[in-house]
Amino acid sequence: MNDLTAKSCAACEGWVPPLSDAQIAALKAKLDPAWHMDEKAESLSRKFTFKAFAKAVYMANLAAFISDKEGHHADIAFGWGYCHVTFTSHELGRLSENDFICAAKLDAAVR
Repeated sequence: MNDLTAKSCAACEGWVPPLSDAQIAALKAKLDPAWHMDEKAESLSRKFTFKAFAKAVYMANLAAFISDKEGHHADIAFGWGYCHVTFTSHELGRLSENDFICAAKLDAAVR
């Protein structure tokens, strides 16, 4: 079990320092390689693909459920055959451990 999946998201109201590049690299290595970051390390995204619409809706619902349970809400876009999930820590302007916790929990749920 990935140690990130055993954690819960912490309140993130601007007081938590953003992660360093080294911390981000270490946490990203624990995720499925399909997760991608933007150039400024402000968001963490993954596109899931399917051969139908219903499965994309199920993935969107799963991502929404996990995000809501953690209190760290994802941006989710879906349509026929795809679901795109993005985690970001808006308050910090850079990725936080919360983004990686949610991504790891979503990875674990789809295995």
